[in-house]
Amino acid sequence: MSDQNPLPPPPPPFTIGPPFSAPLVPQNPNPNLHPNFYLNPSPNFHLQVPFQTKRKRTGVRRRAAAPPSSVALPPHLPSLAPPPPAPSNPLPDPGPQNPDPDISEEIIVINKEATTEALTALTAGFPADSLTEEEIEAGVVSSIGGIEQVNYILIRNHILSRWRENVSNWLTKEAFVSVIPPHYEPLLNSAYNFLVSHGYVNFGVAPAIKERIPAEPTKANVVIVGAGLAGLAAARQLMSFGFKVVVLEGRKRCGGRVYTKRMEGANKFAAADLGGSVLTGTLGNPLGIIAKQLGSTLHKVRDKCPLYRPDGKPVDPDLDTKVENAFNKLLDKASRLRLCMGEVAMDVSLGAALETFRQVYGDAVTEEEMNLFNWHLANLEYANAGLLSKLSLAFWDQDDPYDMGGDHCFLPGGNGRLVQALSENVPIIYEKTVHAIRYGGDGVQVISGSQVYEGDMALCTVPLGVLKNGSIKFVPELPQRKLDGIKRLGFGLLNKVAMLFPHVFWNMDIDTFGHLSDNPSHRGEFFLFYSYATVAGGPLLIALVAGEAAHNFETMPPTDAVTLVLQILRGIFEPQGIEVPDPLQSVCTRWGTDSFSLGSYSHVAVGASGDDYDILAESVGDGRLFFAGEATTRRYPATMHGAFISGLREAANMAHHANARALQIKVERSPSKNTQACASLLADLFREPDLEFGSFSVIFGRKTSDPKSPAIIRVSLGGPRKKNTNEVSKADQQHSNKLLFQQLQSHYNQQQQLHVYTLLSRQQALDLREVRGGDDMRLFYLTEKLGVKLVGRRGLGPAADSAIASIKAERGNR
Repeated sequence: MSDQNPLPPPPPPFTIGPPFSAPLVPQNPNPNLHPNFYLNPSPNFHLQVPFQTKRKRTGVRRRAAAPPSSVALPPHLPSLAPPPPAPSNPLPDPGPQNPDPDISEEIIVINKEATTEALTALTAGFPADSLTEEEIEAGVVSSIGGIEQVNYILIRNHILSRWRENVSNWLTKEAFVSVIPPHYEPLLNSAYNFLVSHGYVNFGVAPAIKERIPAEPTKANVVIVGAGLAGLAAARQLMSFGFKVVVLEGRKRCGGRVYTKRMEGANKFAAADLGGSVLTGTLGNPLGIIAKQLGSTLHKVRDKCPLYRPDGKPVDPDLDTKVENAFNKLLDKASRLRLCMGEVAMDVSLGAALETFRQVYGDAVTEEEMNLFNWHLANLEYANAGLLSKLSLAFWDQDDPYDMGGDHCFLPGGNGRLVQALSENVPIIYEKTVHAIRYGGDGVQVISGSQVYEGDMALCTVPLGVLKNGSIKFVPELPQRKLDGIKRLGFGLLNKVAMLFPHVFWNMDIDTFGHLSDNPSHRGEFFLFYSYATVAGGPLLIALVAGEAAHNFETMPPTDAVTLVLQILRGIFEPQGIEVPDPLQSVCTRWGTDSFSLGSYSHVAVGASGDDYDILAESVGDGRLFFAGEATTRRYPATMHGAFISGLREAANMAHHANARALQIKVERSPSKNTQACASLLADLFREPDLEFGSFSVIFGRKTSDPKSPAIIRVSLGGPRKKNTNEVSKADQQHSNKLLFQQLQSHYNQQQQLHVYTLLSRQQALDLREVRGGDDMRLFYLTEKLGVKLVGRRGLGPAADSAIASIKAERGNR
């Protein structure tokens, strides 16, 4: 696996509206980012994150050997020359969209750091040069794709960057009066109000921000179920908006699945994170911003992670590298397989595909190589809190494009510090287990035992495991669409053994080390150890239990678990002449049987997709009952920051509905949230495609010769595939002799016609048309040369929404 940090989502390979002319290379490139991140995509170079560099979310990122002294770019990439001085106007003439030949006067020049500010916006989840779906729904500009949008984006990025310079201050709108021309005040109002109301700026626990919370609420009552990160984020934000808030929490503490326990013994103390522990990606991570407001310096989890064999001896570094490379190649092949299969891959597990490829490509392997391979499988199951046999081949990593990037970090003193700061002055009632939620046109009733809490709106933030269990009765019952989504999404398990020792006996130069098992069914049992001695305040080790072993662990007596862990540690260290003492205190987690969680975090199971996260996030009852939590965000699922961001999102949604009710305006659901409407619109546009070849159809953006302008590609799948012998793809040649692949192909051929899509530039679409060898070679070209995903309509994302809207508007004008 690469020793590089995962990349933030790259800028799209085209722009809606006038594109940035300056290459996306800041004056002082961030050394924490991969060099390729700064390359400006062109029709001949499609920026992509290589599949095999990914270690999903919390899965440990490791290297077996010392890092290279420098990072070499692949030979097909241009070198990174120093960027030219930024022009006074970083944007070119937008072409035929506006006939004014001197369009530059209409584009705001706030400063000379437009590209640097675009990179800052990227880390917060905004496309570099287009609108998000949230912004489109909020109506931040009067029309999509024009000069107004470009100026809005420049203002938005500037506001965001200014706040990031000092996150402990409240950023006022007046701070921009001197740099934004007066006639652009409406755009300044639009951008500032959007960023504040949606929690992108002026959020957190700094004194200057806390003092903005009104002393007395002036708006409607809101009942929040659950005091985890989502509930606390929503509560603070709603309080700042002036709402009266009460939070009902079933436990005796707040934080939910984020729990820092103080461990002690023999005058030793340590803060042990028994739930969420790693801040995954710190570029733009809002929890990293809160840590900064608290004055904390995050500790980077170092990626050196030595592995030890079942007998305790170190794994040979060359063998380690060999097996890891083979594992990454299998992941890469699984990625290519799903591209060829289209949406049928939804019905296949990642585990089945990896096992098939292992059988096809695996050379004769030794027992140690198999143990190593199984360690990597356990790490993947840790990352997803799910069995590989349950993970969707099609969408297990659907959130990859939104990875915030940056280091994985520990917060010294534990994440309970974040929880404590967020819960300060929030009205929380503990030990209130909610049994029922009634919702209707007049408001909500949240019932706990014999007590009824009434409000104008309610926010449900309980974990997906609780929703799956049905322990909360909704009256009326939730819509079938939401019930189906709850059923489809997966909710897995991760457990831990935390041990406080009398002293540190392990290497303090590393934060992780791994242990192999010679029993495949036990591959996740204590497979990874985290050293918290540098951040917990004492000699603390935590052993992880993932996959099938995590479920078996729920019934293992704690004394047996600690005994097994000590056997492993003594097998590693005693041959080195190092004595391993008995721990002063040990704690074993049982997240699967915890009635307030019933698991650890979500994943995309077989049959599910990223759409199900959106479905879980939808409000019901005409804007009365809302949902937040890590299982309601398709961009950042299974993360602490995802839960936090979802709380800010729903606070904005609730305020919007409350304001609309106050004005007696009915909130219409955006077409972009309506799958049928989106599918219908695309179907209409593709009735008259701009290009057709084989099973491929293309519609272009603006009628322009600009090779970077957007193109949406549709691939029609289904029916017997017609091939001649010289058109068979490499993937088919390599796998057609295997039973599973034959079954998948048979299933694929029997389906009704399906449509999958991708977003390319105009030039890339024209190049695709020229590929010889039929549809199979074109698919191979998309997969191998361009590295793109074929996705369902909902997977195209907000950049495609902008392109679709522009194409529709243009055709309407014609």
